[in-house]
Amino acid sequence: MNPGDVNLQQLLEQAQLMQQQLVSAQQELNDAEIEGSAGGGLVVATVNGGGELLELKISPEAVDPGDAQETADTIADLVIAAIRDAVRAANELQQEKLGPLAQGLGGGGGFGQLPGF
Repeated sequence: MNPGDVNLQQLLEQAQLMQQQLVSAQQELNDAEIEGSAGGGLVVATVNGGGELLELKISPEAVDPGDAQETADTIADLVIAAIRDAVRAANELQQEKLGPLAQGLGGGGGFGQLPGF
C-alpha cells in the first residue's frame, strides 16, 4: 500500500462511527425541550431540538379585558417573539450537537478531511 492510498476498512469504520454519533446526536435533539420567552415570561414557547413547537403558555397577566384588540395584537407579538427565542436556542443546541460532526466531514458536510477525498 502506498502512503497516499486510502485504507477502505479504516474509512468505513470512521464512517460507521460518525453515523452512530449522528444518530445519537439527532436523538438527543429530538428529546431536548428548549424554552423561549417574551414579555418577561408572559409568553413561553417550548420547542424540541429540531425547532418543532411542543407547547405554548400565555400568562393570564398578558390579557387586558378592557381592550381586546390591543391584547390580541400584544399576545400575537409576544408569541412570535417567544417562538423565535426558543427556535434560536434550538439552533444553538443543534450547532453544539451536530457541529463537531460536520467539522469531521470537512466543515460543510462534505468529505474534505477524509483521506483520499
